[in-house]
Amino acid sequence: MTPLATDLLVLFRRDLRCLIREVEACPDDATLWRTLPGISNSVGNIALHVAGNLRSFVGDVLGNTGYQRDRDQEFGQRVGSRASVVAALQATLLEVEAGLQALTVDAEATPFPRTVRGVQPTTGRWLLHLEAHLAFHLGQAGYLRRALTGDAGATGVMSIPELVP
Repeated sequence: MTPLATDLLVLFRRDLRCLIREVEACPDDATLWRTLPGISNSVGNIALHVAGNLRSFVGDVLGNTGYQRDRDQEFGQRVGSRASVVAALQATLLEVEAGLQALTVDAEATPFPRTVRGVQPTTGRWLLHLEAHLAFHLGQAGYLRRALTGDAGATGVMSIPELVP
């Protein structure tokens, strides 16, 4: 595993664990799928989207897991249990770990093996983007959960102590 992959794994672990806590902080399964006016994606949709994104780009492309993404389902699902979403995020964490552990310095510096929206950045830069994408959606999930429940309690988002493995 490369130095960049080692550092990114710390961040992916922290942020995926926090997203799991956001899902679990929803008081019931119905809240997981609720939205507010002007907001099209629920906490559940955000979590499934993050899982599908990382399982596809890190797990499958880098780790050869064979994961088949269904992006429409990520955004279209409107019911399900918190436990099933947590299980998807836990599987994501395992696949991200495997994908990053397989990364070599040479692979990190070469174009990502898949073109995304017409571009093909280096694998290292794409992995940095994926972590930023996760952090962005983690913030959305936390804010939406608080707005839906009226519970301003934090779940440990962006925990500084978790930066030390």
